[in-house]
Amino acid sequence: MSTKHTGGCHCGAVKLEVEIDAARGSRCNCSICTKLGMTGGIAKPDALRVVTGEAELASYQWGGRTATRYFCKHCGVTCFSRGHLPELGGDYVSIALNVLDGVDPAQIEIQYWDGRHDNWDAGPRATPWPIAASA
Repeated sequence: MSTKHTGGCHCGAVKLEVEIDAARGSRCNCSICTKLGMTGGIAKPDALRVVTGEAELASYQWGGRTATRYFCKHCGVTCFSRGHLPELGGDYVSIALNVLDGVDPAQIEIQYWDGRHDNWDAGPRATPWPIAASA
């Protein structure tokens, strides 16, 4: 069930609001998500509103350029990504659920994607995909 959440980066330069089901999230095994320990929640782009600090965001694209990561240029915290994947219904935002106020990461139901191998067609599963090879 989607509800409105507030959140932001560590230093407070970026604040956001998002309508999302923060009880469910996903992790991807691609190189950047693995290194960041990213737990994301997927929503439609219009569900996200950057309340303050849009100018304080830096961005980064990688690999197949399916997403752009936005992070605070002061404290470095990733707040969200914007992208397009047909498997996710087209345009999407992936909110870093750890930046949301009052969300306990230990209580998030996680599903796993195999982004490292561009194995999006396999869909999510309940156990992590391996780093070395597709399973």
